[in-house]
Amino acid sequence: MSAPKKSLLHEIKVATRQAWDELRQFFSGSTLDPFPLRRAFKGYGKKTFIADAKAAVNTALLDIPQSMAYAAVAGLPLQFGPTCSAAAALTGPILTSSRYTVLGPTNATAFMIFSYFAAYPQLNRIALMPLLIFLVGALLVMGAFFRVADLAQYISRTVVVAYVTGAALLIMANQAANVLGVNLVAIGPEGERFNLRTLPGLLYQLVLSLRETQWESLVIATLTAGIYIMVRRWRPKWPALALALVLSSMLAVGMQHAGIHIETFKDSAFTWRDLLPPFPDFASTKFLADFNQLFGLAVAVAFLAMLESSAMGKTLASRTGQRVDSNQDMLSLGVANLACSYLSGMPASGSLTRSALNQASGARTALAAMYNGVLCLIGAMTLGPVLSHVPRAGLAVLIICVAASLINRRNIRICLFATRSDGIVFFVTLVATLLVPLHVAIFTGVGVSLILYLRKASQPSLVEYEFNPEGQLAEARQGARRDPSISIVHVEGELFFGAADLFRTQIQRTCSDPNLQIIVLRLKNARHLDATSVMALEELVSALRADGRDLIISGAMKDVYRVLKDSGLVEVIGRENIFLGSTMNPNISTRNALKRAQENLGTSDAKVHIYFDPNARPS
Repeated sequence: MSAPKKSLLHEIKVATRQAWDELRQFFSGSTLDPFPLRRAFKGYGKKTFIADAKAAVNTALLDIPQSMAYAAVAGLPLQFGPTCSAAAALTGPILTSSRYTVLGPTNATAFMIFSYFAAYPQLNRIALMPLLIFLVGALLVMGAFFRVADLAQYISRTVVVAYVTGAALLIMANQAANVLGVNLVAIGPEGERFNLRTLPGLLYQLVLSLRETQWESLVIATLTAGIYIMVRRWRPKWPALALALVLSSMLAVGMQHAGIHIETFKDSAFTWRDLLPPFPDFASTKFLADFNQLFGLAVAVAFLAMLESSAMGKTLASRTGQRVDSNQDMLSLGVANLACSYLSGMPASGSLTRSALNQASGARTALAAMYNGVLCLIGAMTLGPVLSHVPRAGLAVLIICVAASLINRRNIRICLFATRSDGIVFFVTLVATLLVPLHVAIFTGVGVSLILYLRKASQPSLVEYEFNPEGQLAEARQGARRDPSISIVHVEGELFFGAADLFRTQIQRTCSDPNLQIIVLRLKNARHLDATSVMALEELVSALRADGRDLIISGAMKDVYRVLKDSGLVEVIGRENIFLGSTMNPNISTRNALKRAQENLGTSDAKVHIYFDPNARPS
């Protein structure tokens, strides 16, 4: 028996080594680490284990009830929340770069799911959820290898603040119906229709439903909110969410025994056999239709999860001094969602509240998050029968309390008054969040912020320069103008596609002088030329030469010259008309260009005027 066992162990070792070598080869062309968790095991001892276990217990006491609340926000069975927390927390830390990250369901992604499926009530959200989560995970994994997380720095934080604020308001309005014990319907008593995905529709329908308020639900909600607020104020280290949920459930049981009807999640009781969602059937004839239906939502959820995870990781890193890799964390998030697609029922994201609690509770390694995942799994497998006693009004008011905590008045004030552009982005994103589906609203805000950024960046200025008596190129004096035969146009700023039209317009204004013969285009401080700006330059050269004039370029640095050369514009302009910039003597190229202009005019004493744009802003 020993020989076969030895042979089997040898084969397993060889197969494992080969798999590891292939994995390392796969990752060799990337900065991503295939197993960053290995660092946690170095010097891991009893004290570290106790610290991680303590943090895991504290985090799980928040994680389990909070994830149940987020499942309710998404309109999914309550067990999908803890199972998502368990699957994500057990797989995510294997690949994350942060020691404190806790992955699981979040408010923003949960309500995005609710908003989408509320718009398509004919869709079976439970049956489609595994495929949606799989698509989210696949998009995040691909994005990590293409370093998409690096682009998060170009997404305005104002967009995220406005989106979270709007989502929080929608969540509060949506859960208010459970607090009042009423059912919101899309069709009113007189046949009018309400859009229950928008804040005005929700509020109007709530007002119409006030006369149907159930006092029993209102009592439960009031007492639950009181317990939650008192625990947070007087015992801030205690698990306020878990205690409020347990006590409200006990109160509901007592009221039911007294003959008072309380709405509970009596249909949400489940056994451990009910934990796994249906697997996505990729061979199904309906798969392509489902894929087309869900892909846009998957992109939005993946995008939001990436933003949440990136913001959360950087926030914790600023507190602890730890360096994090956003793309590594994006890979971790993607793999966690792939696991959730088969082991859970909700998409996972980076939770700032649970991650911050994990860090504040003394977690030392990423294993603390995995221990939390084990506790969430135990909770998911054992809490099934208890859920039938959880009052809907009690859980709803706790969701409202958590949503209200997401509204950061300080951040809102900064976004509104920091700059005019930030104020516009915040207002547009907030209004879009309240009035259109959330998977559309997030990209609306991103689009507006990028448009305003490009508008700022695409305004090159033309500044007046001249050679002073000492022979140095300096800012020109105003008021000493004469008809020029040579104009030196100093370009300051970006020359990418967004600036091409403005650049062309400014140059055309220069060419309106009939005495002008040659333009010396000084590109020393011009940056980021692209195809659009190259075509604008080519059109300018053609127009000038057709009119018997010419263009000379001075001060072009290596990156600018490379674009001109690769695009073929050097041959159009002529190598003899291009003078490269020098960091040692930044004005020599302009002086040489000026000499070249004088040679073309057949004079050594040309009348020289430095172009001045009265609307230009000093750089």
